[in-house]
Amino acid sequence: MPLSRAPSNRLFMLLALALIALPVHAHTEEGVVGGFISGFLHPIYGPDHVAAMVAVGLWGAFLRQPAIWMLPVIFPLVMALGGALGVLGLPIPLVEVGIAASAIVLGLMVLLAAKPPLWIAGLLVGIFAIFHGHAHGTELPEASNPLSYAIGFVLATGLMHLVGIAFGLLTSTPRGTLAVRGAGALISVSGVYFLAGAL
Repeated sequence: MPLSRAPSNRLFMLLALALIALPVHAHTEEGVVGGFISGFLHPIYGPDHVAAMVAVGLWGAFLRQPAIWMLPVIFPLVMALGGALGVLGLPIPLVEVGIAASAIVLGLMVLLAAKPPLWIAGLLVGIFAIFHGHAHGTELPEASNPLSYAIGFVLATGLMHLVGIAFGLLTSTPRGTLAVRGAGALISVSGVYFLAGAL
């Protein structure tokens, strides 16, 4: 399969899974409303989550192929693992601090146009994804279907990564590169604000 088709195929698969999951729980309104929709809206309503997830897309765009699609695939997959840990009640210390740190560090990576080896970038993104996923998992509404909820937040995360990638493609011009790096600065500063609130 060509690399250029891989991100769109994965996004299509996630969307298909979401659509398949909805009818299964259609007879219990709570399963859909409290599950998929709650999971989908949870990261969107959290500015700390939005900042980090957009930063992943921006940084992937800076790093080019194959990072442009690998980082936005690594993050939701590892985030789902963190979500499972949260649902199971397995504690992870300093989750909110980790989420705030993700915005600070990932924003800095974009601001500095950092280009570490792909495995380092993937490891960094994966570590932060655990914190985001754990927060989603522990905040699972009661009477919700965990699978529908997880599909919702993974899909929303993927869409926010796509927003970051779309904006990050501006790096093809000098002015666009400045705009993207400026967005990284804003994300990092917002992370400092989130960190102050978490401490």
